[in-house]
Amino acid sequence: MKKILPIVLLCVPLLSNAQQPLLIPDTLSGTTINLSMHKDSLQILPGKKTQTMAFNTFKYLGPTLILQKNSTVNIHVLNSIGDTSSVHWHGLHVAPTNDGGPHTAILPTTTWNPSFKVMNNAATYWYHPHIHMKTTQQAMLGLAGMIIVRDSIEATLNLPRKYGVDDLPIIVQSQQLDTLNQINPRGMVDSIILVNGTFNPYTNIPAQIVRLRLLNAAGERNFNFGFTGNKTFYVIGNDDGLLSAPVATTRIRLSPGERAEVLLDLTGMNGQTIYLMSYASEMPMGVQGGPTMPMPPGSPPMNSSLNGIDFNILKLNIGAATASPVTTIPTSLVSITPYAASSATLTRTINFSADSLLVMDGPFYFNDSSFDMMHINYRIPLNSTEIWRFTNQTMVSHPFHIHDVHFFILDRNGISPSPKEGGAKDVVLVEPNDTVRIIMKFEDFADTTTPYMYHCHILMHEDDGMMGQFVVTPNTTGINEVAGKMDDLQLFPNPAHQSFTVKSKSVIASVMTILAMDMTGKQVYKATVNAKEQTIDVSHWARGIYAVSISNQEGTTVQKITVE
Repeated sequence: MKKILPIVLLCVPLLSNAQQPLLIPDTLSGTTINLSMHKDSLQILPGKKTQTMAFNTFKYLGPTLILQKNSTVNIHVLNSIGDTSSVHWHGLHVAPTNDGGPHTAILPTTTWNPSFKVMNNAATYWYHPHIHMKTTQQAMLGLAGMIIVRDSIEATLNLPRKYGVDDLPIIVQSQQLDTLNQINPRGMVDSIILVNGTFNPYTNIPAQIVRLRLLNAAGERNFNFGFTGNKTFYVIGNDDGLLSAPVATTRIRLSPGERAEVLLDLTGMNGQTIYLMSYASEMPMGVQGGPTMPMPPGSPPMNSSLNGIDFNILKLNIGAATASPVTTIPTSLVSITPYAASSATLTRTINFSADSLLVMDGPFYFNDSSFDMMHINYRIPLNSTEIWRFTNQTMVSHPFHIHDVHFFILDRNGISPSPKEGGAKDVVLVEPNDTVRIIMKFEDFADTTTPYMYHCHILMHEDDGMMGQFVVTPNTTGINEVAGKMDDLQLFPNPAHQSFTVKSKSVIASVMTILAMDMTGKQVYKATVNAKEQTIDVSHWARGIYAVSISNQEGTTVQKITVE
């Protein structure tokens, strides 16, 4: 095993060794949540400040949202970054119009108002932008945050849940900074590790059982999490919920987008110090963060000093126990019933491919096709149970993520998953030459016009086209919710060919400002009218999907229109 080096020595020479207290993000909860996206700056390294993006009063990242299962939450997202964006609630089971994918654009200076019932079980989720071709830039500059869902079953378990005390959010990212300390969102020489936006962090933690909510929010790096001295810890949950029982281990590898909840027993360790680490020397070549692969001539640099070595992520200073500590590891958690393979009505095969085996940085494809905003890859009947089979024919690993549903891993190369992956998930890492099968059921929401996404969660792979989309179609069994349209305003026909009309249901005319932008954020139409309806000529518009923002005295709403 390779020598453990202080992370500051791996990043930039001659930096101050002073460690920084770990930022614990403030929380937002309740039935109404307000988020505001803005540009900011952060002092990461000495010298010039790093230009960032963030939510609310943060300089980087955003607040932790704490949601209660079965509650209805109304969220207001104001876009003040000067560019089109979106916000995806990663892992949450919501209607496609609330999902925040690339078809739900938030135009500059406008507010998006999704409202949905929280249907997920207690687990750790997160939120981040998902606008096509801009996700990497916006997410890596800091537009992300954690979501914690609580439910009545988890509340009965003897688990740590004092946020920021014995229940800690741990958002881990790797960044590449240039000589002026500015983020290169697509950089693969990512030797700066941030935890909750803090460089070279430490935190004080009580000598008792603590809960760490690990989130890999990196653009492409995998982390092989463990603790100093191979200390045993217990995995209690992964992407979409608790496991049936804690799993004792010394490692858990998380790819971009994956989460895990772990329990760490620090009883009797008052006054000691340990580190959360990444044992990257144990990862194989081809898994980003493992040993650097030989690169073909002309390829961009990928030789981060962190590749293939073991390094510290977070220093844990252990202090006195709290007044009422959790002192035992539970023997069981929740009941889990995976879908039976025999219940699937269809198996789909998705091949991961590239232009050649020498490609290391993309573009990569699903079934040899790049993402097309106008093309629906799959139409899936509501309440269908399907098996998706992935084969990775590239030289690098890809974390596959699907929106809307959670899945269970059936097997990797014919072998059942380890107990650490035995629960419901929404991201699975598919390594080179591997075949992975997952099973999932498409329940509750159907919408024939607004699609859900599936994609590689390496952000630059996603932006470069390693993404597809599907719609869930109604069937005779009925649906619990069909994604709704605006009550006050109508856009028709949709799709449009020569023109479309914006019409207000109001009995009197009102002043409306109508703004249309394509999916890159370019304005193609703007008008202010005093009327109940306005017809817009689109005969000269390029074929594609546009976001139409309509503002009146009641506020601003945004709809999507397809021009064919």
